[in-house]
Amino acid sequence: MMPATETPALLVAVLAPLIGAVLVMLNRRRPNVREACSLVAASILFGTVLTLLKPVLAGQTLKLHLCQLLPGVSVTLRADAFSMVFALIASFLWVITVFYSLGYMRSLAEHAQTRFNACFALALFGAIGCAFADNLFTLYLFYEIVSITTYPLVAHHQDQEGYEGGRKYLVYLTTTAKGLILPALIVIYVLCGTLDFADNIRTGIFPSEASRVLVTIVYACLILGFAKNGVMPFHHWLPGAMVAPTPVSALLHAVAVVKVGVFATTRVMLYVFGVNQMDAFNLGIPTAWFVSFTILAASLIALSKDNLKARLAYSTVSQLSYVILGVALLTPAAIEGGLVHIANHAFAKITLFFCAGAIYVATHKKNISEMGGLGRAMPFTFAAFALAALSMIGAPPVGGFITKWYLLVGALDAHQVGIIAVLLVSTLLNVAYFAPVVVQGFFGKPPAEAPAEEHHEAPPAVLIPLLITAILSVVVGIYPDFFINLIKGVLPA
Repeated sequence: MMPATETPALLVAVLAPLIGAVLVMLNRRRPNVREACSLVAASILFGTVLTLLKPVLAGQTLKLHLCQLLPGVSVTLRADAFSMVFALIASFLWVITVFYSLGYMRSLAEHAQTRFNACFALALFGAIGCAFADNLFTLYLFYEIVSITTYPLVAHHQDQEGYEGGRKYLVYLTTTAKGLILPALIVIYVLCGTLDFADNIRTGIFPSEASRVLVTIVYACLILGFAKNGVMPFHHWLPGAMVAPTPVSALLHAVAVVKVGVFATTRVMLYVFGVNQMDAFNLGIPTAWFVSFTILAASLIALSKDNLKARLAYSTVSQLSYVILGVALLTPAAIEGGLVHIANHAFAKITLFFCAGAIYVATHKKNISEMGGLGRAMPFTFAAFALAALSMIGAPPVGGFITKWYLLVGALDAHQVGIIAVLLVSTLLNVAYFAPVVVQGFFGKPPAEAPAEEHHEAPPAVLIPLLITAILSVVVGIYPDFFINLIKGVLPA
């Protein structure tokens, strides 16, 4: 492995959204300048992340030490193949979401748009900090920043429903973080003398003489403590957060919050515990079965939801566990399938929420049962929804097919026939809760009091971003090599 290279570009990437948030607040009385600040900050972030890509693809690990708190406890940034997967997706989709948010918020004349844009940028500040964290302490620090800065977004409407959703969001995420993650970090520091991540996914950081029982308890605390990963039973915050505006839902489900959860979970699994120790302590396969329950149960709940965003929320709860499932199987193909799903899920799920927002902007309809015939009035929106749904189902040629293929191969390599059955059943459930939306839109009968012909597509600022992300869902399915090759850099030679 090449020695780590110090680079200040990591600090630029982390500070870009923070400075953008400050500029947004300073220009609160000038809406056009305010939105321009968000766009410039997002573009600088994405451009900076791109500059890190070439050396990482060449096998380098980039680092930047900011400060030392204790021996083995520091605030240090790190870019490697694993972190670049998340950083690239989050930074790129922020650019797209800025355009979408502009069209959505102005079309509905939403209040507090300055606070909205500022908190959006601050959430990306936390997410990028998590992506580039070099150790558990830095990861925990930025993880908490994400939780705090997204609360105003969840409670944006400032009504009873908004405050209840925001309260549930904050209580779940802060109590699990402080009650489970923080004690686990203290135990790890006592056992290992450091909170730094390992250099590769094989070794982990625990000494060979570490107690199996204690390591297992710490592992369980971290898997459940990173509750942004949506694993049951700490998933209730996610459906409750659906009271937020649709751009926030897109942020929660595709760009930052839940991706921070699965990124942190899998980063810890691979770079704190390591493949060898997880296998030796029999942590992998039990984890795979544990999250399989979430995959199936959340899909069944999604079937019962008529509200489109609620159905998408439970879909997210289910789909996130594919990432953890792949890593938990501990085979190279399964790990690749799990990690590439971070990308495939992001492009598809942001499209689905963008479509839900476009439908609401154009028709003010939230329930699937009310969307009969809307596909004929909004063909581009519903076609984009259908493409993204195919990705979630795992049908070729959309990105989700790559996920399911690698997960199935990985499960075969691990000799886990039961997990193969879980993947096949979950695919059928995906069809069961996505297909009715498309069928209702294109072939359903519109309500007599609201003919579908009265409606039309959402404004271009809302429509164009969802078309871009829908097309990208297909592109990453037809040309998966970029993310696959990046993820191969995670696997030891």
